[in-house]
Amino acid sequence: MPHPTQALESSEAKLLARRHFLTYFSGLGLSSTLLPGVLWAKMQEEQVQEVTKEMISGAERLAGLEFTDQEREVMVEGLNQNLERYQELREIPLQSTDWPSLQFNPALPGMSFDTEQRPFKMSTSTNRAAPTNLEDVAFWPVTDLAQLIRSGKVRSLDLTRMYLERLKKYDPLLKCVITLTEDLALRQAQAADGEIAAGRYRGPLHGIPWGVKDLLATKQYKTTWGAAPYKDRILDYDATIVERLEAAGAVLMAKLSTGELASGDIWFGGQTMNPWNPQEGTRGSSAGPGAATAAGLVGFSIGTETRGSIVFPCTRCGLSGLRPTFGRVSRYGVMPISFSMDKPGPMCRSVEDCALVFDAIYGPDGKDGALVDLPFNWDPELDIQQLRVGYVKSAFDEERDSAQWMANDQATLATLRSLGLDLIPVEFPDYPLDVARLLLYAEAAAAHDELTRSGRLDLLARPTAWPRRFRQSRMIPAVEYIQADRVRVFLMKEMAQLMNEVDVIVAPPSAPGTPSNSPLGKNIPLTNMTGHPCVVLPNGFTENGTPSTVTFVGKLYAEAEILALAKRYQDATDFHLKYPVLEV
Repeated sequence: MPHPTQALESSEAKLLARRHFLTYFSGLGLSSTLLPGVLWAKMQEEQVQEVTKEMISGAERLAGLEFTDQEREVMVEGLNQNLERYQELREIPLQSTDWPSLQFNPALPGMSFDTEQRPFKMSTSTNRAAPTNLEDVAFWPVTDLAQLIRSGKVRSLDLTRMYLERLKKYDPLLKCVITLTEDLALRQAQAADGEIAAGRYRGPLHGIPWGVKDLLATKQYKTTWGAAPYKDRILDYDATIVERLEAAGAVLMAKLSTGELASGDIWFGGQTMNPWNPQEGTRGSSAGPGAATAAGLVGFSIGTETRGSIVFPCTRCGLSGLRPTFGRVSRYGVMPISFSMDKPGPMCRSVEDCALVFDAIYGPDGKDGALVDLPFNWDPELDIQQLRVGYVKSAFDEERDSAQWMANDQATLATLRSLGLDLIPVEFPDYPLDVARLLLYAEAAAAHDELTRSGRLDLLARPTAWPRRFRQSRMIPAVEYIQADRVRVFLMKEMAQLMNEVDVIVAPPSAPGTPSNSPLGKNIPLTNMTGHPCVVLPNGFTENGTPSTVTFVGKLYAEAEILALAKRYQDATDFHLKYPVLEV
């Protein structure tokens, strides 16, 4: 393999490196180096307790290697010693909050970032009047709900009761709630009203009802991860995000559904459905936050993303969502899937709502070692003319099933140009993005190894999803995992070069079923792998009346810039003000 520095010195070297890696990983990650992980997996199949030369010979085929009989003879003793080390390792209990000592850092050497903390700014208050029927505010953004509560026009307790009734009414249709936290919500709402009446206003989230994806720990209620093996489990601590939103005065309404172990929209209680079309699912593991927020059952919600689980439900449900830079928001108390890709973030009805929630949850907590201490300087009046805005031309030009979605994309570009922006055509780097699956699946298998070895995988609702991946990932050698991580740095360097040319990239979200190396398929797997932030927001509706969306990708830790641009686009349109009409 070329050295990373050499691979980036010339365009010819880059092309040669790309071709090499495309060939190298074309076989869905087949190994080029034999490691005991492959042998361990084979031993489980054969139900034996020690490695033999015959087992090594069989494992060679899985690893794409061939040793001589003499070489196998030499290997036997060391590999059996490794078995003893494995057993010692498994006797040490590991919790979901125990991360590897090696932490992913999306920033490359030599990068610098703004470290000055400036005052947080909000848009001018709309000063809307309280309606006669309180349920009319169910779809209002947090910015407007906050004004009602702070001014005393509406009590948090009344708002909370209204949302609780809607949760009870529409959850049987949407299946978006795993646990209703009604008692807690009523206590928190009463406390918020008392504090606000006494002049102790904590900020724009004070008294606002919210819901959390049930990957996040809450010490008073079940934390199920959407999976039957954990459906009755109660943890004895709160996730950092839960603590921070409580400190902001927000009112926790419900533990919202997640696809089991953060995969898809199916959990042990069924499939979470799209409020715009209850005949289809929400597509993505932040299913409950997507459905509940879009249906006006909570004021905002918290989701998580590893490879699209904020963007995809926001797309299906027509929400504004922020997937922050990796290392911006604490993962403490959040079920891990990929130690180097998991990112919690807000799912809301407006872009500015995302900024308000992000401001409450970001930053170091002394528990998650991957967190950075950098400011978030939200300014809704940021001069967007200062931003260099690119757009992925090939993705906007690529044919897709929905002609209306393509028309919506072109209209989005036209709106941005009408705001005075000179859009720059750009292209995402051309690298084999399915390499990321090696990293994701190996890390997921490690995070849930106890479940695999316990024999409880068959309790999951989708036996062909995580169970198959966890078992297969036992055959990914450690060397191949590390090689894939080295390739990841090539991709990070190319993205860094691209983000030196522009400040924001506008691109359609990856289309369902589209190959990850096609123009339409690159966006989400690529930017999740490099750790870049992304805002997703509605930009119209398709032929069948369901929402379409567009994404704004930004520089590392530049959430304020992409949110500001997204808000200007949202102010020029009204798609975020539309909401589904539910019938039960």
